[in-house]
Amino acid sequence: MWIKIAGILLRNRVAILVIVPCVTLLLGWQIRKVEMSYEYSGLLPATDSAYMDYEEFHETFGQEGNVMVFGFQDSAFYQLDKMNDWIATRERVRATPGVIALVDLTSAYNLQKDTVRRAFAITPVFPGKIRNERQMDSLTRIVESLPFYDGTLFSKEKHVYGMMLTVAEEVMRTPARVGLVKEVVGITKEFSDKYRLDMHYSGLPYIRVVNAENLKVEMYMFIILSLLVTTCVLYLFFRSLRTVGFCLLIVLVCVCWTVGVMAMLGLKITLLTAMVPPLLIVICVPNMVFMINKFHAEYDRHGNKIKALQRVIEKIGNASFTCNLTTAAGFGTFVITSSRILVDFGITASVGIAFVYLVCLALVPAIFSFLPPPDGRQTRHLHNPRIRGMLERAITTVMRRKREVYLVIILLVGASILGIYRVKTTGYMIEDLKESDPIRRDLAFFEENFDGLMPLEVTVDLKKPRQATVLSNLARLDAFSMELAADNDISRPVSIVEAVKFANQAFYNGNPAYYRLPTEQTKNFILKYASNLDKNTGTMARSFVDTTMQHVRLSFRVKDIGTVKMQDKENTIYRLAEKHLPGDKYRVKVTGSSIINARGTRYLVKNLFASLALAIAFIAILMAVTFKSKRMVLVAMLPNILPQLLTAGLMGYAGIPVKASTVLVFSIAFGISVDGTIHYLAKYRQELRPTRRGRKEIPVAAISALKETGTSMIYNAIILFFGFGIFALSDFGGTVALGILVSITLLTTMFSNLLFLPSILLTLDKITGNKKNNKQTPAT
Repeated sequence: MWIKIAGILLRNRVAILVIVPCVTLLLGWQIRKVEMSYEYSGLLPATDSAYMDYEEFHETFGQEGNVMVFGFQDSAFYQLDKMNDWIATRERVRATPGVIALVDLTSAYNLQKDTVRRAFAITPVFPGKIRNERQMDSLTRIVESLPFYDGTLFSKEKHVYGMMLTVAEEVMRTPARVGLVKEVVGITKEFSDKYRLDMHYSGLPYIRVVNAENLKVEMYMFIILSLLVTTCVLYLFFRSLRTVGFCLLIVLVCVCWTVGVMAMLGLKITLLTAMVPPLLIVICVPNMVFMINKFHAEYDRHGNKIKALQRVIEKIGNASFTCNLTTAAGFGTFVITSSRILVDFGITASVGIAFVYLVCLALVPAIFSFLPPPDGRQTRHLHNPRIRGMLERAITTVMRRKREVYLVIILLVGASILGIYRVKTTGYMIEDLKESDPIRRDLAFFEENFDGLMPLEVTVDLKKPRQATVLSNLARLDAFSMELAADNDISRPVSIVEAVKFANQAFYNGNPAYYRLPTEQTKNFILKYASNLDKNTGTMARSFVDTTMQHVRLSFRVKDIGTVKMQDKENTIYRLAEKHLPGDKYRVKVTGSSIINARGTRYLVKNLFASLALAIAFIAILMAVTFKSKRMVLVAMLPNILPQLLTAGLMGYAGIPVKASTVLVFSIAFGISVDGTIHYLAKYRQELRPTRRGRKEIPVAAISALKETGTSMIYNAIILFFGFGIFALSDFGGTVALGILVSITLLTTMFSNLLFLPSILLTLDKITGNKKNNKQTPAT
């Protein structure tokens, strides 16, 4: 079959050189439609109970994750000019298109008792401009006497002041939020620069925008770096600018096709899909190295260029197809995760790898058929003394020191198993950011001064309408909230309970000592005042109680404590709920972005392990079909599973936790690492085929295959090591871990293929030979 394919490709090489540029122009035109993703990529499937609870919460109480916050610490904040400038800053931020709500110290409201109308009047504490120092002192005393705001908008004890703004949902989902965040940051920086304050920013809108913009810069940086690295390595190998230039052209065609298809499918650039272009560059080059090495080797033998290209397609085509299929399988199994960001990554990478195979198979023979034959300088790499010396040492080790090879492997496996037991699981919301990242620093500021920012929502179904203002229910909700808020990782709540306490304080003329629930004697008066307030002003507590007064929301904030600790917190909340809000009278649900992130991370890690198992199973089946031998499947899998174990053990010793970004390493590395094994075993089978001179012995075939494919395996390992190594320059910790761990895994795979794989073949041959001899020996 491959002889026919070789003939078709070489006969139609002119048509190929016309069609490929046309397709490239067509898909290249689509690239302009590719967009950055500014949405939160959900990790949980729509059928998950936690996801359904979260959606139900949104339908009842609205969004809770569209809040951007910023704040500063200043012990001298209460100065007339500074306060007025802050009020002016607040109004400029409020006027920014896309900001639908804003609250801070100077926009706080107070409740005042109106004895004539028997209602509470809502009045702003601060006017549009403070007239003098005396007025300012009076207003600041009022606002600091309101416990409802302390710990939420400001910290009286720590002299910290913040502002929270809500971004419209339609803006959150579009690139318009980039302009909004930049405008808000610009406005607030004018204030902080004027008064030399350190302004801190956080909240999901801000974090997503900053990360997306950094991601865009990194994507271009990695494309350039991967091109530079591959250019340098290719030139060192082949010593021909012409060869390197055409290789880079083929690489860019593959990238152009892939990104163009991304645009046509409507896939956006995320943290993972941004890695696809540089990944394709790194993966594409080994394909070409195997083909060019084979071309040079064949031409070096007989000097016929067209015959050499034909042999490249015949001998490399099938093995290259299997290699790319296994690599695509490593990425394609992410589709089963039900995580949109991973599904998009898996689809994009798999499509890209398919293009890599097709474009290389079509263009390499077509282009090199029109180029002058390779001269001695270009084929010198075939006789590189360093590479040859390395191969000779590998052959000597395999032939004479197999026991030492197995002993070292056993020791490494044992050490790896011990290291695996030290691996821990974690999952922080901003764990992929470096310790020095400003986002981490700012989040730490808010966690220290406001007990965290991640929304933690508790909804309570009172099971009967009009029960939200019943004092006994309020008392139970308060006892539950206060015991939960005693946790150092969880903030004070904002809820109808706090609103009723605020009303009780107002009923007693603003005395902070009465910031508590009303007594049985005063509850009717206060709730009467509160009900009139609701009629006069519309919806005072609509965000915390539904229209039936049956469902109540308790809104907490929690620190970024990781998935393991967050699971413990969730269990603790349910235990406290059963204590204060028993299930026969109340139905409690815990949700919010913090819960969704923790559950989603656990779900994702679990599914990534499933995808890894599926990738291994699929590749094993593919090996069985390709080599038609169960024993060859075992031979092929062992040298590739060994580097995975070593990497997992290294993670344990280095303190690298199991998280979504590190589990990715194993599927990606496994799919790529088997390429060298497939090329070696394909050549090994070719060497075993009977010829006019007879059939080669297994040891001779194994060593011949190693000599033939060893050079390409070493070249590819060097290219992949440095190609993935560039990701260590990322600002995202997950990308850094991915680059370093994949590089290490692929480098150890090279040594495994050079030493362990041939050793297995020779050992199996020896065992088989001994069995045959035993059968032939007559019984005594």
